[in-house]
Amino acid sequence: MEVSELVHRVVPSPNFGERSLPINMLVLHYTEMKPVETALEKLTDPEAGVSAHYLITEEGEVIQLVSEEKRAWHAGASYWRGIKDVNSASIGIELDHPGHTEENGGYRGFSEAQFEALVPLVARIVKQYDIPRANVVGHSDVAPIRKIDPGELFPWDRLAEYGLCLPTPAKIERADPFHNAGAFILALERFGYDITEGRKAIEAFERRWRPERIEGKPDAQLGAILWHHLLERDRGAAR
Repeated sequence: MEVSELVHRVVPSPNFGERSLPINMLVLHYTEMKPVETALEKLTDPEAGVSAHYLITEEGEVIQLVSEEKRAWHAGASYWRGIKDVNSASIGIELDHPGHTEENGGYRGFSEAQFEALVPLVARIVKQYDIPRANVVGHSDVAPIRKIDPGELFPWDRLAEYGLCLPTPAKIERADPFHNAGAFILALERFGYDITEGRKAIEAFERRWRPERIEGKPDAQLGAILWHHLLERDRGAAR
């Protein structure tokens, strides 16, 4: 396994396979397990059948589990921009975090040490594989029916300040052009989401782009944000 200088230690997981697609995505998750040793145990358990390429602890330790050249089992049933085998096309990073479960202490923000360890790792991966900013996504983006991680408190805009993901639009050129919910959902599909369950796709979009209010139904603000992103993509500015 090739190990980057950004990695503090390696804990090999047997849960991986061969890729069938080139790497062009990066997916962020949270573990929803505490303590971190519990997550490590599951991610390296052959019976569990799950893994990721990296796990970053809340203290900022970067642990590599699977070689980047291999297909880690982190995304499950998922879809993004026409790709149905997200695992084959992506690098998966798990963030040590209690998630939304009350038994783990409830949902909270991500630690500064963890974010500071994440940024250079994402930067290196994005540069090495020429990953578009639009393809640096959360688990909830690629699996909206099943997942809500890393959740509404993940600091996407801070990551965007480094040019590592798409930013929330600072200026919206025009108002919502979508005349009904159906048109909005079809536009979500055009942007990249699985719209099998429309409400879940809308919630995923809100969680990523308007995390302060998640209602699962389109409105003028969401429509304007989505339209902005589609325009930027068509202009070639959303890479």
